[in-house]
Amino acid sequence: MLSVIKRSRWILAIFALLAVGQAFGHGMSEAEKQSIIEGGNLRYLWIGATHMLSGYDHLLFVFGIIFFLTRFKDIVKYITAFTLGHSVTLIFATFNGLQVNYFLIDAVIALSVCYIAFANLDGFKKYLNIKTPNMLVMITSLGLIHGLGLSTRLQQLPLSEDQLLLNIISFNIGIEVGQIMALAIMLLLLAGWRKAESFQPFSVASNYGLIFAGLFLFMTQMHGYSHVTSPDEFGFSADNHIHEHLRLDEERAAKLIQESTHDSID
Repeated sequence: MLSVIKRSRWILAIFALLAVGQAFGHGMSEAEKQSIIEGGNLRYLWIGATHMLSGYDHLLFVFGIIFFLTRFKDIVKYITAFTLGHSVTLIFATFNGLQVNYFLIDAVIALSVCYIAFANLDGFKKYLNIKTPNMLVMITSLGLIHGLGLSTRLQQLPLSEDQLLLNIISFNIGIEVGQIMALAIMLLLLAGWRKAESFQPFSVASNYGLIFAGLFLFMTQMHGYSHVTSPDEFGFSADNHIHEHLRLDEERAAKLIQESTHDSID
């Protein structure tokens, strides 16, 4: 049992580290933007698929959803609820140009990972002494929040005014393709393990691990938000964190000097 828990912790530690990489990965070079413009709608489909496969906050949430589901009917029902939720806000927000600070929305998405794991552990009944909220309703609602995060990412891309709806639909199809691929791998891994005696301690360790990973990602996103006025100015690198702090301090100092000089001239 101890070896299972240790192995589970290593798996979840890897997920957490990958999630940190995702938190710092909002930027995009001019070359990437140009390749997107030249690639057309197939390029948006590809980006959608790869974004879901590298979107560890979304994957952790999906992993939490299907963790204890064994019937194909239930898996389809809950994943469809999540898909409908994030598709609605992805399309609506992008088409109408509604933008949310991506650090804040990703922080909320991180908390949604904590929520699903807490529900899996029957935390509402054990620790709060209340009935667990309707999971279908909650997954749909949380899916709406995930859709805002996906829309925020999509609106960073060079969207075509003439083919805006096709760009959005292509990206959304890519998201679903990536989700199906990730879901298939998760189900294969879980299906082969469910009947083993080690699955019960693994499930407890994994869901506690999801909570800690979600909290860690939440703090990472809030840390990012606290360092910027405009999210587009944020340039933290996971490998060069101290230097980015110094750079931001220098920029603030230069701005203050410029404002002081301007006031003296006036």
